[in-house]
Amino acid sequence: MTGVTLSLAQQLLGFNTINPPGDEAACMAFFADWLQVQGFDVTLSGFGEKRFNLIARLHGSKPGKPLAFTGHLDTVPLGNQTWQYDPFGSDLTSDRLYGRGSSDMKAAVAAFAVACVTHQAAIRAGKGVVMIITGGEETGCDGAKALIDAGELPPVGALIVGEPTANYPVIGHKGALWLRCETRGKTAHGAMPELGINAIYLATEALGKIQHFEPGAAHPLMKKPTLNVGRIRGGLNINSVPDHTEFDVDIRTAPNLQHATIRQNLTTALGDNVTISTLVDLPAVLSPQENGWISGVYRRCQKLHSATLEAKIMPYFTDASLLLPALEHPPCIILGPGEPGMAHQTDEYCLLSRLEEAEIIYGELITDWQSSEEV
Repeated sequence: MTGVTLSLAQQLLGFNTINPPGDEAACMAFFADWLQVQGFDVTLSGFGEKRFNLIARLHGSKPGKPLAFTGHLDTVPLGNQTWQYDPFGSDLTSDRLYGRGSSDMKAAVAAFAVACVTHQAAIRAGKGVVMIITGGEETGCDGAKALIDAGELPPVGALIVGEPTANYPVIGHKGALWLRCETRGKTAHGAMPELGINAIYLATEALGKIQHFEPGAAHPLMKKPTLNVGRIRGGLNINSVPDHTEFDVDIRTAPNLQHATIRQNLTTALGDNVTISTLVDLPAVLSPQENGWISGVYRRCQKLHSATLEAKIMPYFTDASLLLPALEHPPCIILGPGEPGMAHQTDEYCLLSRLEEAEIIYGELITDWQSSEEV
């Protein structure tokens, strides 16, 4: 691994891009300046106060579509537990780079950016490279939505998503359907509850039903869909009958399931006392393992793993949910140096050995693409 990669990763980690509330402005501005110095054509675009996306290009001279990398620079909050290490990237111990976003996924962004710079001559003699760097991914791919709505995405031939996979090539991930369920009652004095309708009780009945709700059939690779109630809110004060309650449901799905059908079936199951609205609707991603480019990625990555590589998916979602349809479904691989189990954890870290591997693998994939016949 070059010192440039580690330095860039630490500099990106040094910016507080926690989302919510979301603020990628300073980090994106720094990265845009860094990329421009390295010879990239860079476009910054805003999608709200202090919210930014970035598209960077190295143009090639050969016909054909460029290879694309994508990653996000926002991170989740630090959580309630105390960190032993600096969450903003200054701490290195043994083989670990600590920091919020080290695995998910600023180290990967540094690795593929430096790999592009290292192999810039091959890129310019080939078909080019595009980097799509987003904000707002952690709260439902808000930045990717903004890029798509603005029509700012360039055509690409293949997409590499740098989310944490411990450098194992992954061909897809589950979809995400986040729903808000609301119950409404009638308020009254807490000493005279018979005069009201308790919205918390209505929600409790709905929660009893949702525990037994099946979103749909299992998928051969992604297995059964999952459902989790992650948040509930209701009531204003202890001595009043609550007239409003809401709870949020996280459903993870596979390509064999239609989100509209899941929502309609849940609406029917919960009954008339519950109103459902959609918060996030991201389809599952699954690229064909037999695709020639994906097979080539597997061959490159095999040397990093002792066991024979197999088709694998991840349970988390990525910006690829929205980017792939907008890009007309190029082949896509999820491949990043971060540890999947460290994403969103206290004392999150990325292994320096994985970071070095990623920089090398990204470089090989870049040069492979430039000399290939893929269009």
